[in-house]
Amino acid sequence: MSYDPSQPSSQAGYTSGRVIDAGLQAYMQGVYNTMGLGLVVTGLTAFGVANTPALFHAIFGTPLGWLVMIAPLGFIWFGFTPARVARLPSEKLKTLFILFSAVMGISMAAIFQVFTGASVARVFFITAATFAATSLYGYTTRRDLTSAGSFLFMGLVGIAIASLVNIFMHSAMVQFVISVIGVLVFTGLTAWDTQRLKESYVEGASEANTKTAIVGALSLYLNFINLFQMLLQFMGNRR
Repeated sequence: MSYDPSQPSSQAGYTSGRVIDAGLQAYMQGVYNTMGLGLVVTGLTAFGVANTPALFHAIFGTPLGWLVMIAPLGFIWFGFTPARVARLPSEKLKTLFILFSAVMGISMAAIFQVFTGASVARVFFITAATFAATSLYGYTTRRDLTSAGSFLFMGLVGIAIASLVNIFMHSAMVQFVISVIGVLVFTGLTAWDTQRLKESYVEGASEANTKTAIVGALSLYLNFINLFQMLLQFMGNRR
């Protein structure tokens, strides 16, 4: 049996690759677990508020309803700024995300009053299947999606402006067009965010990876919520 001097280094490289892969898998699993926890909190909160008439009318039957509707935006703009994310430890950052998920659930409680429970459940599973397929594509594709991110962000800005204008127009056709474009934009953002999160993993940076995973979970969570709402607009059955 001959001695091969390249064998130790080759074996070391193989082992290192396996460690990196294991770390990346644990990192991405943390992203999806945190996102999933947020969705559970949102769903339970929305269902609970919608099925507690006194609480529902105390919120949405008063000007407090407007505050609840814009509260999630306040969390995004002030709670998850880069400076705050850098300053907060990962445990508090995760707690902030869970609190945000609960507030989002309160703001979405009206969905259960507008749409039938069966259609909400159906659209949720359709959203979950679409999200899973798109996120898997973003994770596995070798195509660089960086350029698509700028285009999708422009589409997101357009959706936000059109939605704001339609608050005053009350046009069903405009809302339908917004929903269709929104589905395309948020499925694309899901793939882009997934690839971005995969590439942001840093081997050995435990605390940094944990924070990045939480912020990444927030991005994917928002993609899922927005995709769900867009699909619900033209696939949900109203009461």
